[in-house]
Amino acid sequence: MAADRRGADEATRPRRADAQRNRDAILRAARETFEAEGVLASLDGIALRAGVGNATLYRNFPTRDDLLAAVIESSIAAALAEADELSEALPPRAALVEWLMRLTWRLRIWYDLPACLVTALDDTASPMTSACAPLRTRTAVFLDEAKASGDVVGAVTADEVFELTLALSWAVDRFRDDEAAARRRVTMATAGMFAR
Repeated sequence: MAADRRGADEATRPRRADAQRNRDAILRAARETFEAEGVLASLDGIALRAGVGNATLYRNFPTRDDLLAAVIESSIAAALAEADELSEALPPRAALVEWLMRLTWRLRIWYDLPACLVTALDDTASPMTSACAPLRTRTAVFLDEAKASGDVVGAVTADEVFELTLALSWAVDRFRDDEAAARRRVTMATAGMFAR
């Protein structure tokens, strides 16, 4: 019981300044490494780049998914802010199409990120699952709005649309699409969900 209370205290207590600097350095190094080498890059290399020991990296981020979830957190927040703008500015069908395009483009940012996200879909304990949950939820909201307006056929589910977005992100990454090519790919792949 005392151990449980100590764990809760540690979770709510602010980090020491040096511990926060180490965490920030790890996140910065991870982002740079993921951009250069992809999300399957060596965690030991990330620790080295951050100027910390492996133990410090693993104390802060016990698994690759923990680190990856923390690194993409700001990207997810930015995507959700864009979603709000799209919802206000565009009719439901156009908002859904633009959301799927932007989400596809955003998730392709690092080599192998879409593959990691697909793997996390089946692992409810993965931090990536909870990190991406707001994206799945927002996709469902866009889809429901487009269904309510009669723009989307009723049989399409939010999970199917999110999975399609991950597959499109993988393709955009692998085929090195520029933004215009990615937009064409998303338009072609999603055409079947819209009512005529």
